[in-house]
Amino acid sequence: MEGVNVSGVRAAARIVARPDGRGGTALPVLEGDGPLALRRTRGSAEEARVVLVGAMSGPLGGDEFAVRAEVAGGARLRVGSAAATIALPGQSKGAARYEVRLRVDGGGELEWLPEQLISARGSDLYVSTRAELAAGARLVLREEQVLGRAGEEPGRLTSRLTVCVEGRTVLDQELACGPGAPGGWDGPAVLGGHPAVGQLVVVRPEFGAEPVAARVLGEGAVLMPLAGPAALVGAVAADGLRLRRVLDDALAALR
Repeated sequence: MEGVNVSGVRAAARIVARPDGRGGTALPVLEGDGPLALRRTRGSAEEARVVLVGAMSGPLGGDEFAVRAEVAGGARLRVGSAAATIALPGQSKGAARYEVRLRVDGGGELEWLPEQLISARGSDLYVSTRAELAAGARLVLREEQVLGRAGEEPGRLTSRLTVCVEGRTVLDQELACGPGAPGGWDGPAVLGGHPAVGQLVVVRPEFGAEPVAARVLGEGAVLMPLAGPAALVGAVAADGLRLRRVLDDALAALR
């Protein structure tokens, strides 16, 4: 439930997708509160689509947001957001936290495609995304961060992304940027001065038998196979628009 206290706002949202018995996908649970409002939109005959609508500014300092999505075998779910999320400074000096937890059963499919996260000057946000997949599950997960709005320095942003397939961790990475982050985050070995960074994780059973080949996908982007049936695209770019173009092209090639 939503709550407000001296440390900020607490809010949660949950999505559950299951087969409807007619070849489509039902959403028996679609609930959110406070700034985390969920809306079902028109999908295809087999796929349900949900949009996360930000009902308030934020997350602000001290806020705690949590989003969970569960996809049962035989269901297909695509989740996006209506607009970019902007991390802003708040009255509280504590960091804001945004937790995403995804679970896909065997035979289920999830596309997690939110809009970009923008780290505004003076903000402090910790984002944690964890996806757990059973054997035979499919996942497309996109994560994009833009460090600062036009003409401003970024806030502090720490992002951790973990993907597990059949109980085995195939990806566990963390990136900290902005004031107070460990030195070198904007150097040539990490972002190289680029203000936009993104990841695309694709999990498909066929990648287990035929892993993707590692290759460069143009300036600032690479495709890498992961252990198990998974692949990772990592990219940096001069702005959010160019970053999206690179990740869209990479996803089209993987499909």
